[in-house]
Amino acid sequence: MKNSNRVIAAVLTTVLAVPLAAAPAHAAPAITVEVIASNGSGCAPGTASVVGNGDNTGFRIRYRDFVAEAGGGAAVVERRKNCQLGVLVTIPDGWTIAIASANYRGKAGLRSGSSALQRTSYYWQGASATERNDATFTGPMNGLWTTWDVAPVLAYTACGSQSVLNINTELRLDAGSSTGTSTISMGASEGDVDTLFNYSLAHC
Repeated sequence: MKNSNRVIAAVLTTVLAVPLAAAPAHAAPAITVEVIASNGSGCAPGTASVVGNGDNTGFRIRYRDFVAEAGGGAAVVERRKNCQLGVLVTIPDGWTIAIASANYRGKAGLRSGSSALQRTSYYWQGASATERNDATFTGPMNGLWTTWDVAPVLAYTACGSQSVLNINTELRLDAGSSTGTSTISMGASEGDVDTLFNYSLAHC
């Protein structure tokens, strides 16, 4: 998979795909996360944010204007929306981190005859391994949706480093034979979790 968006300026370290003993939750160290790059029709500047979990087991992404539309009076450009985020993850010395799983949530209002695709891929910048999750939905559908992505192999970063996690998300809509307007979004409008990434931590 070609990753042409790897333009985030940061000093990064090589990802280690090695088996390590995950740390117990009570011993989790302080981890900081920060959006340092945002690009795409689904996340205009200031519309995507990231917040670390209080127990340092993961982080949440909140999208405020990530919606695709098709059919009815929707413009052609509204059928596909995408967002490319660069999240800087900082861990203290003596620890290493991997992404263990991801949970994606949103809302869909799909007319009969329409279909939608939600695609998310992520990778540590500088690493060759990319995880990707595709989910398809067909109308009629009206309500919340959620999907899970569990990493088949834990790719750990170097010990005590700053690493950028590149997250690419896309929404596509096909009106098909439907009439009226269909929508799909990365916003659930319930609670504050639209996308949740869970860590696996280990001692170096």
